[in-house]
Amino acid sequence: MDHFLYRNGVLHAEDVPVTEIASAVGTPFYAYSTATLTRHFKLFDEALDGMDHLVCFAMKSNSNMAVIKLMGELGAGMDVVSIGEYLRAKAAGVPGDRIVFSGVGKTRDEMRVALEGGIRQFNVESEPELEALNEVAVSLGVKAPIALRVNPDVDAKTHAKIATGKSENKFGIPIATCRDVYKRAGEMAGIDVVGIDVHIGSQLTQLEPFELAFTKVAELTETLRADGHNIRRLDLGGGLGIPYERSNEAPPLPVEYGEMVKRTVGHLGCEIEIEPGRLISGNAGILVSSVIYLKHGEGRDFLIVDAAMNDLVRPSMYDAHHDIIPVVEAEAGVEQTKMDIVGPVCETGDTFAKGRDMPELGEGDLVAFRSAGAYGAVMASEYNSRPLIPEVLVKDDQFAVIRARPSFEEMINRDSIPEWI
Repeated sequence: MDHFLYRNGVLHAEDVPVTEIASAVGTPFYAYSTATLTRHFKLFDEALDGMDHLVCFAMKSNSNMAVIKLMGELGAGMDVVSIGEYLRAKAAGVPGDRIVFSGVGKTRDEMRVALEGGIRQFNVESEPELEALNEVAVSLGVKAPIALRVNPDVDAKTHAKIATGKSENKFGIPIATCRDVYKRAGEMAGIDVVGIDVHIGSQLTQLEPFELAFTKVAELTETLRADGHNIRRLDLGGGLGIPYERSNEAPPLPVEYGEMVKRTVGHLGCEIEIEPGRLISGNAGILVSSVIYLKHGEGRDFLIVDAAMNDLVRPSMYDAHHDIIPVVEAEAGVEQTKMDIVGPVCETGDTFAKGRDMPELGEGDLVAFRSAGAYGAVMASEYNSRPLIPEVLVKDDQFAVIRARPSFEEMINRDSIPEWI
């Protein structure tokens, strides 16, 4: 469920007409719903009622400071994958003891900043990373709390580019051989082994892969405890998918996910961490764009809009589907025409949809890309020297720009030309 609905024929973000936002900030722009973000976080939090747990928002899905601040105020922890995300979380008021540091390529400098600033745990991905973290912690006279990320070799049944839990993926330590690494970690002066981490991929629409992975983690927990490790925390990652196509069967609900977590690892008495990103922020955002032209081609029509692949790269990168709807609702029974919806960037890949049924639209009409709150603005670029687009946060009947569109001058002046040219 989200809070983007038609009222009197006009799409609203909560109680604000999307046309009003477009008039104020121009297009294209992202708009996020406070009510949807809040609801989705609470669904996960309530799904783990009865277990000691922390819901850590995966900042890689949406790292706008206002969104982070909102999540932190709701009691969320943060899952970060770079020191930039860590510093964003801290700047938004999230304490270090609610920040989990993931990622396969943490540098010694990043480790040092996190240890000095406070960290809940590092999810360690490799033996070289473990050695480096121990050296940094010893140099600071502290112990670094860690969970080793284990790779359970489970097929997440998702897009190949967002699957992370098979043996051929770059992530984690093979679960079959991780006991030796845990033994080594337990002997290190700068390391405090607190738990196990697992994350098998993103946009999962079935619970079976999770259950297979978590069952393996439960067995590993018993084994490691028998080896003398005080395993007291399980980080189960994120990955639960969202319905990008409204006509498709909905993925499992957070409550169903929570029941599966309790069934597979609830008997272990561990604190549970989960790291949802997309399911919290995905359906909480839309991308709004204006039609530039309707171009009639040979055998097909092109709806050319002012958003482009640099603003929303998912369709180009993943062949991802986003429902695209007119902001002013089409009348019932109006004739639909198949159109390719494309952007103005000089790339054939700048295509959002092919053969999509759309009502007649013309220059200046607004369209909204649904489910664009995750992996939208965070993956945007200034390709073709197009400024990053604004982000807007809506709450009830008010809205605020939470990241402004830079001017062309600001964008150009970030470059510098050496005197010798």
